[in-house]
Amino acid sequence: MSFDWNDIPILLELAQTGSMSAAGRVLNIDASTISRRLAAAEKELGVRLFIRDNSGYHPTETGLVFLGHAEKVSGEVRSMLVDTRNEAEGVSGPVRLTAIDSLFSQWLVGHMPALLQAYPQLQLQLQPSNQSLSFTRREADFALRLARPQEDAALVARKVGDLAYGVYGATAFAHVLHEQWPQQPWLAYGDELSELPEMVWLRELAPHGRQVIQVSSVSTLVQACKAGIGLAVLPCLMAEKGGLQRLSPDPVLLRPIWLLTHRAIGKISRYRAVAEWLAQIFEADAGLLLGEAAKPYTAA
Repeated sequence: MSFDWNDIPILLELAQTGSMSAAGRVLNIDASTISRRLAAAEKELGVRLFIRDNSGYHPTETGLVFLGHAEKVSGEVRSMLVDTRNEAEGVSGPVRLTAIDSLFSQWLVGHMPALLQAYPQLQLQLQPSNQSLSFTRREADFALRLARPQEDAALVARKVGDLAYGVYGATAFAHVLHEQWPQQPWLAYGDELSELPEMVWLRELAPHGRQVIQVSSVSTLVQACKAGIGLAVLPCLMAEKGGLQRLSPDPVLLRPIWLLTHRAIGKISRYRAVAEWLAQIFEADAGLLLGEAAKPYTAA
């Protein structure tokens, strides 16, 4: 088979834009070249990759199979070129790290000065998000998640710690006893987040409880709790930094923290450096994440 591998980015862009002219503008080539390369690819493979209708070009079922593999190949080639260049420069270059915003703002950012002091050529790209990102396309190099995601061909997942949750309230609620919890006003997430473990726990505690406010973010939940509106199930890490009162000595639930990484990180020095840093701070701050005292991190 003499398939031209240079056609892969052309076909991927055509699938993305649905238009030869639009793909041509992105790739800085003319539409007639794209048309010729599509015809050559289909002839070589002996299949129809795209169909055209009034709205543009759309992949066939066979085309979708091809594009799925092509996306992986393209991602690996980009990674090869970037990683080769950066490896020659030592621990330097970009590292993409994504996590839920509360872990960034309440914990990870405080440890980053030591990492960057040890490795000043690193470029940390932080993405506060809980949405799924593709490790195959290298949209992220590391991700911290509170739920194990579905498999990604390029993904390695391992548990690195636990995040403790407790019942919290403003000072006015400090006297409320455990047996009185079901009768209290509660702050909760909306229906779109109703399957989170903390919301499942709350429904089991108070199936007919009064939820006076529903929000979509943990930071808003903390602020509403500080305002004295009601009780909330919150990460101990955030709630106690916010000055809230924990109503019981022990957490009411633990959520595992998963570290997701690309399979290739062990081969690249900048990824190894960040992976070792993450391992150290999770070990040092295990107690903090469980609502206990923090230990400082010192870069090696």
